[in-house]
Amino acid sequence: MSTTPPKAPWPHPLFAREGRPFLVIFAVLAMVTTAGAGWLWASPFWLLTVFVLQFFRDPSRHAPAGEGLVLSPADGRIVAVEETDDPWLNRRALKISVFMNVFNVHSNRAPVDGEVMETWYNPGKFINADLAKASTENERNAVWFKTTEGKDVTSVQVAGLIARRILCYVEPGAKLRRGERYGFIRFGSRVDVYLPTDARPLVALGDKVKASRDVLAQL
Repeated sequence: MSTTPPKAPWPHPLFAREGRPFLVIFAVLAMVTTAGAGWLWASPFWLLTVFVLQFFRDPSRHAPAGEGLVLSPADGRIVAVEETDDPWLNRRALKISVFMNVFNVHSNRAPVDGEVMETWYNPGKFINADLAKASTENERNAVWFKTTEGKDVTSVQVAGLIARRILCYVEPGAKLRRGERYGFIRFGSRVDVYLPTDARPLVALGDKVKASRDVLAQL
């Protein structure tokens, strides 16, 4: 049997489109300054160009096969695994949170196969996303997924201390496959995933995860 992973059914550019304006600006500034003043004066712009290239990288990922798997919607470190209130669906839920620093991939991907039932945007503060209160005080955008088995999963993009722009590209009625790209957060943030209380967590505090590759829980 072949072990080659199947081709992803959606496009994944190596460099996220959200970063194209920043790349053009800094690359042009770097080249113009190099030509006019030399490498020394241009070095800060070349460093910023390299930073933009690494921050907005968007590698292809292949979702693991299996029933009831909840995949990480973001790259980063697990900062919460706890039972708490889901403020979006007014229920008790298992909450798993992933904190992203500026060196992580910031493309956000669907944690489950399912239909988008609703989305909510909530303005707020920009405190350190590593703190628990960021989930309730920071700017955030929630997406409610109804899985193909009828389970409710809420994935919440939370802005951070440096993050100032949450991008979400799905609307109610959209049907996504797990691992499919649905949003982006610029410059450090977190994603909270709310699951039914009977979900079985498969990660622990401090674990490092990759979006659409690592499993957070089993429904």
